[in-house]
Amino acid sequence: MGGKIKTWKKRWFVFDRNRRTLSYYADKHEVKLKGVIYFQAIEEVYYDHLKSAHKSPNPSLTFSVKTHDRVYYMVAPSPEAMRIWMDVIVTGAEGYTQFMV
Repeated sequence: MGGKIKTWKKRWFVFDRNRRTLSYYADKHEVKLKGVIYFQAIEEVYYDHLKSAHKSPNPSLTFSVKTHDRVYYMVAPSPEAMRIWMDVIVTGAEGYTQFMV
């Protein structure tokens, strides 16, 4: 969901373990950077059980990434994808390095 204009739009997210960022783009061709979430700014990643994103196109697949400045509401394409994204974002935010090659 957009930050200023609260509408839902598709975004292409790129998890960069080396830069410690979660960047997002308008499309999968990664032409125009729309924003960056820095791992150190992430305070919490949680399933939106309170349905605060009640206008979500799919509330059961909506999760939130809370940073110092903003709460990002995201919708995954499937329950499995939601669990994977949440786990990966939490792992990045907590600074685990045992998965680095």
